[in-house]
Amino acid sequence: MKKTSTRLADGRELIYYDLRDDQVREAVDRRPLERTVTTSEIRRDPLLGDSVAVASHRQGRTYHPPADECPLCPSRNGRLSEIPDSSYDVVVFENRFPSLAGDSGRCEVVCFTSDHDASFADLTEEQAALVLEAWTDRTSELSHLPSVEQVFCFENRGAEIGVTLGHPHGQIYAYPFTTPRTALMLRSLAAHKEATGGENLFDAVVEREGAGERVVLEGEHWVAFVPYAAHWPYEVHLYPRRRVPDLLALDEAARTEFPKVYLELLRRFDRIFDGRDGKEGGGEPPTPYISAWHQAPFGGLEEFDGVNRDDFALHLELFTIRRTSGKLKFLAGSESGMSVFINDVPPERAAERLREVAS
Repeated sequence: MKKTSTRLADGRELIYYDLRDDQVREAVDRRPLERTVTTSEIRRDPLLGDSVAVASHRQGRTYHPPADECPLCPSRNGRLSEIPDSSYDVVVFENRFPSLAGDSGRCEVVCFTSDHDASFADLTEEQAALVLEAWTDRTSELSHLPSVEQVFCFENRGAEIGVTLGHPHGQIYAYPFTTPRTALMLRSLAAHKEATGGENLFDAVVEREGAGERVVLEGEHWVAFVPYAAHWPYEVHLYPRRRVPDLLALDEAARTEFPKVYLELLRRFDRIFDGRDGKEGGGEPPTPYISAWHQAPFGGLEEFDGVNRDDFALHLELFTIRRTSGKLKFLAGSESGMSVFINDVPPERAAERLREVAS
């Protein structure tokens, strides 16, 4: 992998990640952009104890542009985009409309491929491995920013999820606090450790689920399963068999196997509802999903008694809001009002279906 860092016309950082070591990146951003001004602010809820990012400048962000005006495609044929070069393998750049900025953290965009019509599932294993390298590198770099406590790499796919740009891409949020969902895991981890005299809760979950009826697929170094209490109609958790706190700690064997396992998992998601390509006529549109990496915070663990970073288990959670063909799972009263999920698809049936659609 070759990494080349440059600056866009408004001062934002852009980084090329290339498969070839001899690739030269000298293209200059020729757009007349003014320096980005953000209004991001973190406000803490005194009743729930969580935080909300207020970012009014995001109201003006790019919204469903036509394909020939996509800002994530390379700059070609006189049309200038967020990526100055005429081609790329993987690109990461600071979001022009960030939810978090300055002392409130940082937001980045990750472009998986220059092919506008592709998806992550269409990547080769070599391309997917490069994305993993980019996620790992950005996790390392962002963790050293003084305002950052947790790094979150994720992908939103599909209009139903709320994606406003159709180009295959993900995002990275660098939070100045430990997120509420991670805090819940850490509290459960601490309580289990105390109650059992030191047993790791993540290890116990992976051992139980990795030998049960909800396993979807497994490799030598990774295992994917539908959790016992899945919140979403089709939800899969992917764990490395050797517990590590973050992407940086993955060994070479796990890194090598990850692309094959993850690509197969994504392709199965695309086949859950009998086909991924709605453009061919009559088929179900591509499965909308959220893919989210859970990594240990880089600070702020003092409030979780007896827990350190190495107790946390890196894992990826992949889920779709589609519950059956043509129907979505909406977060209504119980879910949105009280955070009590009601799942329409039994986890055992979801796992069975995901095994049925194997390549």
